[in-house]
Amino acid sequence: MTQPSVRREDAAPAALRAVEVELDRRWPESRIEPSLTRIAALVDLLGSPQRSYPVLHIAGTNGKTSVARMLDVLLSQIGLRVGRYTSPHLQWATERISLDGAPISPERYAEAYHDIEPYVALVDAKSPVPMSKFEVLTGMAFAAFADAPVDAAVVEVGLGGSWDATNVVDGAVAAITPVAVDHVNYLGSDIAGIAAEKAGIIKPGAVVVLARQPPEVAQVIAARSVEMDATVANEGMEFGVLHRDVAACGQQLRLQGLGGVYDEIFLPLHGAHQSRNAALALAAAEAFFGAGANRSLDIDAVRDAFATVTAPGRLERVRTAPSVFLDGAHNPHGARALAAALREDFSFRRLIAVVGVMRDKDARSILVELEPVADEILITASSSPRAMDVEDLAAAARTVFDESRLRVEPQLFGAIETAIASAAEVEPGSEGILGAGIVITGSVVTVGEARAMFGREPQ
Repeated sequence: MTQPSVRREDAAPAALRAVEVELDRRWPESRIEPSLTRIAALVDLLGSPQRSYPVLHIAGTNGKTSVARMLDVLLSQIGLRVGRYTSPHLQWATERISLDGAPISPERYAEAYHDIEPYVALVDAKSPVPMSKFEVLTGMAFAAFADAPVDAAVVEVGLGGSWDATNVVDGAVAAITPVAVDHVNYLGSDIAGIAAEKAGIIKPGAVVVLARQPPEVAQVIAARSVEMDATVANEGMEFGVLHRDVAACGQQLRLQGLGGVYDEIFLPLHGAHQSRNAALALAAAEAFFGAGANRSLDIDAVRDAFATVTAPGRLERVRTAPSVFLDGAHNPHGARALAAALREDFSFRRLIAVVGVMRDKDARSILVELEPVADEILITASSSPRAMDVEDLAAAARTVFDESRLRVEPQLFGAIETAIASAAEVEPGSEGILGAGIVITGSVVTVGEARAMFGREPQ
């Protein structure tokens, strides 16, 4: 099979670029002023579009987008029209607002912006702090879903929970993925405090679907659930993964749901963490439809849904011979899950990691998690102004990797080409051991740029 060549990133359509220029004049997502005042004022002016459909709200540190995509296909397969709002994007901002399982068009994205632009101006005029880019995007998504209209919206928290712009919704279901330390500049390093922020999405009478958590996190979320008179379903008790077999292009699962056991589930994603995300998504879908107490969802619909799940940039294979994977792990918890998946699901004779990290991340801890599985590491950087300088990242890498295992390539394009050339020299081993594998990781931006270089379309 002919492999796609690595190429430079394509430019986004003009309609999208024009709106992004306008939005980029606002505070970026890396800068926040914790308040719901501005987004609340905007949705009030728009007629509260976020209240015109039920919402499944997702918070947590890692796995949110994967769970959102799984929920999207589950609800769609069962017959609903679904809107999905996720962040950040990999390639184009249109990926953040999805209808019918696909990103809205650049033209519709521009239209959504211009539809709410006058109301954004009104909010800006009355606020000492103008609306941020993320707040405007959130308003665009809520309005687009109401205009569609959708039967349900799957909404991913951007950062934290309590003060996140998405928290003007009243989620009938609150799904909370594993909570760990990340975004220290805004959420701090106290995991109980982080958990309190995430738990802020739990609203009165909601059903909380909770991934397995550290005890101090579970305690905080339980307290919030009691306060909100919410019902809690816990991974490992009410739902979970009963059995997992690694398959050629994913994994075969047997899941315990709220309403019973779902067997012969094929998930075309790699890693035990994705099996747990699948269990969480299934339980959230069951909770939304009121399943439970021996009342389950249609097994064929569940099987068909999971079989079609995609997760761009989540251990996504974009080339074979040598195998090249993209994974947006950008914190130690995500890097740990990535390393476990590479170790458990694949047998490479040599694994090369191409790593570019943002400067506000715990780069050394990410590298520590990757060290046991990476035979060689290529330090690089994305084009983002927030990217960590390659020399600073290389200095961190030298405290983890021997010099013989480390190379520095300032440009991502060159790093990928170097990794492919190096991998091509490694012959497969015996007993099913593959030759060399390459994983490109460290940040969502790095992965997004790499994905464009491999000619993948935004999803």
